[in-house]
Amino acid sequence: MKVLVVDDDRMSVTLLEQLLQRHGYSHVMGITDSRQALEICTTFDPDLILLDLIMPEMDGFTLLEALREDGSENFLPIVVLTGDTSEDAKARALEAGATDFLVKPVSQTEALLRIRNLLETRRLHLVLENQRSALEDAVRERTSELHEMIAELQTANRRLRSSSALSPT
Repeated sequence: MKVLVVDDDRMSVTLLEQLLQRHGYSHVMGITDSRQALEICTTFDPDLILLDLIMPEMDGFTLLEALREDGSENFLPIVVLTGDTSEDAKARALEAGATDFLVKPVSQTEALLRIRNLLETRRLHLVLENQRSALEDAVRERTSELHEMIAELQTANRRLRSSSALSPT
């Protein structure tokens, strides 16, 4: 699964990338310019985003709102990482659509466990979406077959009526 790290501090990005890679996450991308995040989400298609809140240019709140406004992804876990421990920051991030909230400095164990749990939830969500899509396709196909069968039965019924109307009684 793919993880995107967005933080203006290069050291934080590097540490998170290395931590994740050491624990078996091979598809990790880190960026320090939050303005690139939306475009990168389109091309990289992350399964989870680790997002700093306090960044220049576009802060994490604005990015979070933009990611959620997009609406193309109905379950994309976004874990906010920040040094701001205020209730206001936490409430604002969660209201804007953050899935989880971790305070810097982040406990490696806690971060890894939350990331693992959220990625498993994401994986299960994708499995369910694929199953739902396959079932919808099967229903469409079966409905089409039923419509064809009904048309054939109606044609046969018309032929039967017209042949019985022509035969002497």
